Amino acid sequence: MTAVPPLIAVIGPVEPALLAAWVGHYRALGVERFLLAFHFTDHACPERRHAVQAACRELGIAPEAVSTGPWHEHTNTQLRDLLRAKAGEGWHMLADSDEFHAFPVPLPELIAETENATGTVGGLMLDRAAADGTLPGWSPQDGGLDGAYPLGGFFTHHLLRGDPRKIVLAHSTVPVASGNHRAEGHRPVNRPPVVVHHFKWRSGVLENVEQRAVHSADGTWQDASPARLTEARRFLDHLDQHGGRIDVQDEQFGFRPVSTHAVPAWWAQDATQIVTTWRPPAYTAGPNEPASMISSPSPSGGSNLA
Repeated sequence: MTAVPPLIAVIGPVEPALLAAWVGHYRALGVERFLLAFHFTDHACPERRHAVQAACRELGIAPEAVSTGPWHEHTNTQLRDLLRAKAGEGWHMLADSDEFHAFPVPLPELIAETENATGTVGGLMLDRAAADGTLPGWSPQDGGLDGAYPLGGFFTHHLLRGDPRKIVLAHSTVPVASGNHRAEGHRPVNRPPVVVHHFKWRSGVLENVEQRAVHSADGTWQDASPARLTEARRFLDHLDQHGGRIDVQDEQFGFRPVSTHAVPAWWAQDATQIVTTWRPPAYTAGPNEPASMISSPSPSGGSNLA
């Protein structure tokens, strides 16, 4: 049987509890080797930076790299590829710190099924949200992530119009695009896609998206396409229109009770339909965007906000 691959991630100044929950989740899946890099923007809280790095060491993981500076679109890709090179030959697992994979079968079995196919295994983001659509904090002692964000839906896909697809496993010979959304020439064939529980919509995300919008608009954070700025503005506009909340009652998002411990009964049909029909949007200038924002789809294939 194939060994469980190393997990590769580039992490920002997240709350230490999230990092601990994330590591615990993947260790329960059999991951033994974590190759992590930290990147902190200049405005990142120093106390949070120190706390998340200390938490990493307490978890028995030594970061492979720590960097600071603007979060350009290529920043994550460069650090991730450095980690992939250090991981060496074989399969690599890819996950952001707010992404919790739920595999339909044991990992070695899934890899064996796709070993001679495309060199990739695909997933689809299932956005997790609070029951009332607010952006609350959470506590490991009070129901954890599942308790704080019990609903799952396709918010990234339907509102942001970002690429909800994810490459969750890739062979070392397969280059992966920005954001782990796609691998040119290596389209995953596994159906249904792996569930990627996306715990982005929690306390602190509003400030992060506002900063991203400002820096993307003024050019201090470099982007290859308008995707990151456009998606940020869509999210901020949505919150403005709904009293600072995600409209979890909007049927187009399909929010329903879910858990990281079980694949929803409706997942196979709904997720397969999305992942097989998704196409990158063509960006056009909106009423508050300059004509220079008109562009073809991002070369990464979509969402940079996620």
